[in-house]
Parts: sequence; structure tokens; C-alpha cells
Amino acid sequence: MSKESFKVFARSHPELISSVMSGDMSWQKLYELYDIYGDDNEVWDKYISNTTSKETSFKDIFNNLKNIDMNSFQKGIENIQKTIGLLQGLGSDSKNSSNYIPRETYHHMED
Repeated sequence: MSKESFKVFARSHPELISSVMSGDMSWQKLYELYDIYGDDNEVWDKYISNTTSKETSFKDIFNNLKNIDMNSFQKGIENIQKTIGLLQGLGSDSKNSSNYIPRETYHHMED
């Protein structure tokens, strides 16, 4: 098996990247498994999930949405809205205020 075919195999299975990033496996060990067993062997079952990523991601998103505390989520949204309003108010108050007097530009005296 070539290194290029292993790279294609690894790119098509992002679970392998997760295994390496978590420290469970190294790229060298994964390549050795690939070289010995190929890409169609049950040795990959513990590294590669059999479900499609779309189903997994939808299921994960749904589970995460179920676990959201809506009260804290609403409070977070309100805080963001207040902050944006404050920032907009600071920008508009300084220019649109009736007390706003534009500063004169500095003129250098010419000799």
C-alpha cells in the first residue's frame, strides 16, 4: 500500500484524525495497520464509525438542542442586545447630541 492511498483513506475518515489528536494512536501506527490489513478490514471498526456523518451530526445537534437551558440562553441573548444597544448609543450620542460642538481644526500659523 502506498502513502498516497493511505492519505486518501485518512482524509475520507476524519475519525482517524480524532484518534491521533486525542493521543490514542499515532499516524505511524495507523499507517502500519493500513499497510498490513488494507482499508477494508475489521481492525478499523474501533476507529471508524459505520454511521454516516450527516446522521451523526443531525443526531448530535438534536441532542445538544435538548440539553440547552432556554432561560440562560434567553439571558445571554438579552445581554448581547443590551451591549449592542449601548455601543450604538455611545456612537450616536456623541455626534447627534444637541451639546455636540465640532472641534476646530488646528491651523498652524504661517510665517
